[in-house]
Formats: sequence, C-alpha cells, structure tokens
Amino acid sequence: MSFEAAVHAQAIELDRLSLEMCAAAGSGHPTSAASIGHLVTVLMFSTMRWAPDYPDYPTSDRLVLSEGHAVPAVYAAAAKLGVMYGKDPASRKRLTVADLKNLRAMASELEGHPNPMEGFPFFDAATGSLGQGLSIAAGLGEAARLDNFDRRIYCIIGDGESREGQIAEALDFIVDRGLKNVLPIFNCNEYGQADRVSGQQSADLLSAKLEATGFEVKVIDGHNPAQIKGAFDAFIAGAKSGKPLAVVAKTVKGWGSPSLHGGGWHGKPPTGEALKKALAELDQKRIELTTSLATSDAFTINPPAELSAAPAEPGEPPTLSEFMNANDMGTLLQSGALATRRAYGIALRALGQVNDRVVVLDADVSNSTFAEMFKKDAKCAGRFVECKIAEQNMFSVAAGMSAGGKVAFASTFAKFATRGYDQIEMAIYSGANLKIVGSHAGITLAADGPSQMSLPDVAWFRSFATMRDHRGNPGCYVLQPSDAYAAYALTLAMAEYEGACYMRTLRADTELLYNDGVAFNLGGFEVLNEGRDIAILAAGYMVHEANKAVDLLDKEGISASLLDMYSIPFDAEGVLDLVGQNNGLALSVEDNFGGGLGSAVADALLDSGDAFKLRQMHVKRIPKSARTPDEMLQMCGLTAADIVKNAKEMMGV
Repeated sequence: MSFEAAVHAQAIELDRLSLEMCAAAGSGHPTSAASIGHLVTVLMFSTMRWAPDYPDYPTSDRLVLSEGHAVPAVYAAAAKLGVMYGKDPASRKRLTVADLKNLRAMASELEGHPNPMEGFPFFDAATGSLGQGLSIAAGLGEAARLDNFDRRIYCIIGDGESREGQIAEALDFIVDRGLKNVLPIFNCNEYGQADRVSGQQSADLLSAKLEATGFEVKVIDGHNPAQIKGAFDAFIAGAKSGKPLAVVAKTVKGWGSPSLHGGGWHGKPPTGEALKKALAELDQKRIELTTSLATSDAFTINPPAELSAAPAEPGEPPTLSEFMNANDMGTLLQSGALATRRAYGIALRALGQVNDRVVVLDADVSNSTFAEMFKKDAKCAGRFVECKIAEQNMFSVAAGMSAGGKVAFASTFAKFATRGYDQIEMAIYSGANLKIVGSHAGITLAADGPSQMSLPDVAWFRSFATMRDHRGNPGCYVLQPSDAYAAYALTLAMAEYEGACYMRTLRADTELLYNDGVAFNLGGFEVLNEGRDIAILAAGYMVHEANKAVDLLDKEGISASLLDMYSIPFDAEGVLDLVGQNNGLALSVEDNFGGGLGSAVADALLDSGDAFKLRQMHVKRIPKSARTPDEMLQMCGLTAADIVKNAKEMMGV
C-alpha cells in the first residue's frame, strides 16, 4: 500500500506543478499532463533505469512522449528529480521547481513540446506533431539491439493521435521486427482537442486492434499504481506469449480536478479562481489517497548499465574505382556511363564495410534505389532495415536510430519522400543525423508519368537550406549529383557530416563526367567549362543537357561557362565571381518545379547588390508520360536547343 500511496502523492504533485507552470506561461496542456501523471511517476521514479545526472547516457532506458503537448508532467518530474539540463553538456545545471515558471519563455530550455536540441537532453527527438513518437521509439529500439544494449524504450501515445496512419505503420514495424524492447503505452483519456475521440479509438477497440496486429495487450487503469507497475513489470519480464507487449491505459483528462474534466480545457490552463479551485481539488484528492503514506516511503531509480567501450572509429572508404575494381564491377565504369542511383548503392556498401555506425533503411524499393547492395553484403546485412511501403514510419525510425548513435540513410523513390515531409521536418528540428536519398528523381523518369516524378522536392528541401540548424549549419543540404563519381563522393561526404542531407539520384545511366581525383564537398560546385559570355548553372540530369547546349553555343561563336551546381547551399561568392566574368548573365536549368536551384541563385545574386541578369528554366507545366527522357525534355521546354534559345535571347542575339 505504501508504494501506491507514494505514487499517488508524487503524481498529484506533478499535476499541481503542471497547472502552475502552464498558468505562469499563459498556455499549455495541464489536463493532458494530469492524465499521464501516474504513468510518468512510475516510469521516471521507479521503473526506468537511468541517471538524472546523465539523462542522455547511451545505455539508459528512454521515454518518448509522442503526445508532446503533455510534456509539463515530464518537466515536473524532472524538476523533482533534479535532472541535468542545458544545451552545452559541459555547463548543464539541475532543473529545479523554481525553473518550471519559465515554461515556454523565449530564453528557456523548457519548450512547449519536447526538443532535445533546445537543452532538454532527457528526450531524444522533437515530438508533438502527433503520430510520430512510436516510430522514433522503434528506431531507438533498433539501434539498441544493434549495439547489444539492454535498454528499454517506453512511448506514451494519445488515444486521439492513434488514428494517425503512422501509428499503424509503427505497430506493424514493431511486430515485423520483433522489437520486444519497445513498449507502446496508449493514454486513453477519451478526449481530443475539439471533442471526444472517435469510438474507433476507444480503449476496447484499441486493445482489439493491437491484438489483431500481433501484440500481447495489458489493459489497465492508468491511475492505479499497482496496475501500472504490474504492466511495466510484465514488459520487463518479457511478453508471456513471445509477442511484443502494448499497454492500454484508461485515464482521465484533468485527473484529480473534477472542475477540469471533459472538453473545453485542452490547451487552456485555468487561471485565477479556476486555478485555485483545481488546486484545492488536488489537495482533497491527496488527503483521500495518501493517508497511509509513511515518511520512509521513497523511490529508488536503478542506474543504467556501464558503457563497456566507445564505438570503433570508422575506416577510410576507398575511391569508386578502387572499390568497383576490387569487387568485380570495373567493367561498369569502362562503359562510360553509370546511373547515380547505382553509385549510391555502391557507396553504401563501401561505407558499411568501414563504418559500423552506418545503417540503411528502405521502403520496399531497395532493388531500384540500389540500397540492396548494402543488404546483400554479409558484413552490412544486419544493419539494413526494411520498412516496407510506409515512408513516414521509415523517416521517423531513421530519426530514432540517429538518436541511438547511428548514421542513418533512408532511401525511397524521390516522389515518395514527399509523403514524409512532416516527419523529415521534425527530424531536422531534432538535430537528427539523417541522410535522405530519393531515386528516380525529376521528369526524365518519363514513361511512368508525374505520379512517380519528384517535382516540388527541391524547392521544399531547399527551404531548409535558407536557415541554420541548432549547430549553426544549413538546416539541410540538397545534393544533385550529375554522374556516378559525384554520387559516390557525395554519399561519403554525407556520412561524415553531422546533420540532415537530401540527395536526388537518377534512374537512367548518365555519362561519366568526373574521376576519382575530383573532390565533392557539401556546399560546393564544379566548373565544367569556363566561358566569357554567359554562365549556365545546372544540376543533376540537366548538367548533361546543358553540356550539349554549351557545344551548340560554341559552334555559334558563343562562349558559355557551365557550372555543375550539385549542392544547395553553395559557395555564393564563387558563383558570383563566375557570373561576373560572364557579363553578369546567368541561366539556371533544373528538371523540377521552380523554387529550387534557380531561386537559390536568384537569392545569391540579389544579396550581392550588383547588376546581374538571371533567367530560370524549370518545369512549368504538369508533365504527362512520354516514352523517352528526350521526349519529356521536349515536352517541358528543357532540351539543349531550348537552353541555347534562352541563352541567345538573354544575350540579345
């Protein structure tokens, strides 16, 4: 009975602090926090193996709060436990109850939703865009299994958010992968934001769905300490059936304060008399439930396992030619053409052999993205994660694996990467070391038509290149290699870089333009031809078409520079110098909708304040199927002849 009384007392204290900190902030979700107060208490004060002094210790158990708006409950527990926090690990300080009044303040590390990059390292990822947390937890579980860490990952999910399709993707993934170190905990308080949740998300139906998916399910009263502990103990002992375990916790939104029950209080903390009433109700609940609490009652937090050894330092990967010749693929280079998607797969295999931190995820298209080259290598196969047709889950799992210390490459068709924009954005905010590779990019896919083409992707990813992340680097590098040497080198460069990257690869074999001696750096560009009349700036497949245009212009006595703009952002000063040497005339060429390369060049020219003239060539219509890439380029006005025409118009000839 004393354990139960101690849990009640602590949960009520967390609820009180949640009410007070949200009232001080003028916003927040204290009623959602109250619904998980008992769950958080048992987890953080008793069940989890972790150290408040080292909240991000590599072997410690983890808590992923998928319903991130309920975070005041976790902050309150962290304050009671004196958890260390702060952006700089060398100067962290203990969180105190007094610090809670700074919730959501501009200078505070206590964000309105969890985010480790803002200085609260107890969490592993930014959450609160609902539906993503369970996938992140699954990624943490995968990483722990690869490292042979006996760590457990707990994930609290709201009943309303469980309607998100990504939750179903994550549940399937956990069963597919047999991840028994991940515990989904569904907080069924029956209310969303505007009204009650759908009956489809009731505790009974959630339980049935979980069982049908392949879970053993524990349905509990989420405010009953003994039942909570029993469910968590069952998880620790291992599911009896050999299946992964899930917990469905029936809870009350605004538990302990009847005046806050029901709808109408979501995101609206009580103030004034309403706050006084709610706090008084909690005091009464404390008297009812903790009369048997003894002064000797206390919790004991079990520490994490000692880290046995530091990860091995990665080796130096060979050049593309060295690796292909050593693996009986040299004839592919001798042909003079090779698809950038194949070069990506070759690079993954080369990386996997020298860097144990590299993991590769794919979404049922690894035979097209060529990620299968990693999967088929005996030394790498255990680090390949098949996510099936569930791209949103894949990107969040990759973010979780990144939080677990991995260098995560996630590949699919570039068109399907657009399904995961929200997940990718949250991963970037989390500081994830995530490398996204989209194959079959652009209009030259041709015959498959626009449903398979990635056309707005460059503009979307490029928007992140216009800001700085928490480390002071571009939010995301956008990479468009034009040949196999560039694709191989840029894959290696992505692996060395700590942060987010997006690389487009092509379906078709393209002419080899470079060799092993050319260095490709994030933020760089390459000059393929130096001219004096006009500068043509192209990326990816369009570099080859622009190369043809340069030859055609030369025959007409026009000297054009050709810049392979394989990276966004790029060395703006270097680009400006070259455009300046070409009469200030710049023609950008890309095989996607606008807002990408051309817009990036326009920003650079505008920021310079000098007199430049820019014309942007990009896809300006919805394309349809065509039999060949050449037909598609003709349809969209992006052939070499079109480039020549635009260049001459800019020059007035």
